[in-house]
Amino acid sequence: MIRCIAVDDEPLALELMETYIAQVPGLELLTTFTDAISAWGYLQKNPVDLVFLDIQMPDINGIQLAKSLNRKNPMVIFTTAYSKYAVDGFNVEAIDYLLKPFEFSRFMEAVNKVREQKVLKQITPLAEDDQAIFVKSDYQNVRIATRDIQYIEGFDDYIRIHVDTGKSIYTLMSLKSMLEKLPATDFLRVHRSYIVPVKRIKRIYNQHVQLGDKEIPIGKSYVDAVRTFLNIK
Repeated sequence: MIRCIAVDDEPLALELMETYIAQVPGLELLTTFTDAISAWGYLQKNPVDLVFLDIQMPDINGIQLAKSLNRKNPMVIFTTAYSKYAVDGFNVEAIDYLLKPFEFSRFMEAVNKVREQKVLKQITPLAEDDQAIFVKSDYQNVRIATRDIQYIEGFDDYIRIHVDTGKSIYTLMSLKSMLEKLPATDFLRVHRSYIVPVKRIKRIYNQHVQLGDKEIPIGKSYVDAVRTFLNIK
């Protein structure tokens, strides 16, 4: 069972959401809210798996509410009439982004993504050699074995994950968020634009790390952290 709430300051939009949710087996609507502040208070005290969240609301908007939720809080599907918020939505790792008015078929696509994500969260942790992460790429959850990661490169709004297959994987995420997903002892941020796997470091010289044929710069503000992590005097 997926327990959900809906937050929207438009009563008609909430009515439509209630109608859609009622048609989906395994999706339970706990309650609805017309403002983000009341929803936030409810989420602090009640277990919820999923929030259908409008963005354009008075006082606190949906993006602000989503950012205030910690990593253990529910998955989010944004519902909005404004496409300009799409990048912001995925920057807070929303499961999907429904642009109003949306049909029931599009609603079900989003719900199925939630079901898939819930299954992934329930997978038994893997052995060290089989550890993997999941990232969103092209609106899909892509599994990446951590042992296959060559290095990770950060840009303004997205990151590029270089893997052994030679095909790069792009995802809307910050390097900080990515580092939190990775095994803490196996990956090291060496620059504001780079994360590297520790086991692939061949040597460190002239404020660079060498990974096979690839040289990665060590940022000035990361030198001490790199030395401490690698126990270099």
